[in-house]
Amino acid sequence: MVAFEARNQKQVCDLHAAALETGGRDDGAPGFIKAYCPNFFVAYLRDPQGNKIAVFSSDQSEPGRDG
Repeated sequence: MVAFEARNQKQVCDLHAAALETGGRDDGAPGFIKAYCPNFFVAYLRDPQGNKIAVFSSDQSEPGRDG
């Protein structure tokens, strides 16, 4: 798996949507995961060859999962 850091949560959502529009497959919709820190916002997808990709943001200035 390869991971890319996005600037913010909106960019995570935008990149996830763009990937799905261009042949990628959803492997985890954008959102928070309880096991990770409260500001870790992530989306997972698979490229057309099946490789797993994560796009994440952990911007402390944005709302976290608990707030």
